[in-house]
Amino acid sequence: MKLAVFDFDSTLMDGETIDLLARAHGSEEKVQQITKEAMEGHMDFHQSLKLRVETLKGMSLQRVQEVCDHLTYNPGAKEFIDTLKERGYKIVVFSGGFEESVSAGQRKLGYHAHFSNTLHHRDGILTGEVGGEMMFSYSKGRLLRKIQALLGTSYEDTIAIGDGANDLSMFQCAKQKVAFCAKPILKEAANIIIDKKNLMLIADYLN
Repeated sequence: MKLAVFDFDSTLMDGETIDLLARAHGSEEKVQQITKEAMEGHMDFHQSLKLRVETLKGMSLQRVQEVCDHLTYNPGAKEFIDTLKERGYKIVVFSGGFEESVSAGQRKLGYHAHFSNTLHHRDGILTGEVGGEMMFSYSKGRLLRKIQALLGTSYEDTIAIGDGANDLSMFQCAKQKVAFCAKPILKEAANIIIDKKNLMLIADYLN
């Protein structure tokens, strides 16, 4: 069984869900400041995720869904996923983002399964809290190993595609490590680097 694992935000999707939600809720400036501090190494992924989600407190779940239903996907996303399916790959998405966005992405792009985090809400209003499968920098690698064991997929038959530091842990489990329009820290760990925003360019490297 061949396996392709994607990050979602800024890999399949053009942008970051948290930024779009914050813009819709009026907390974009706060989120940008937290993201900047995280990128400068002043806080880890878990801490920055919790702080950014706190800024969404009071946002309606309906508004979240409206934003996620109108996401823009990177060029070649649907075509590349279709190509992977034709070549016998199972396609899984791991996202440090949220259920609403990756579910919307699955409906548009047709990947087989996804794992993400959950925005907590009460009576249809976000509480500012978050939990789920993808809360830590090591989460993607840990879950990828479990899925490989379940499917009987080897390191050699796995391709991982991402753009940020929290994708490093899944690179450890994949022979083909694709840095897609990525941060420098991920490029250093990659053996395939795509700097043009077109996911179909990865097809040339498939086994």
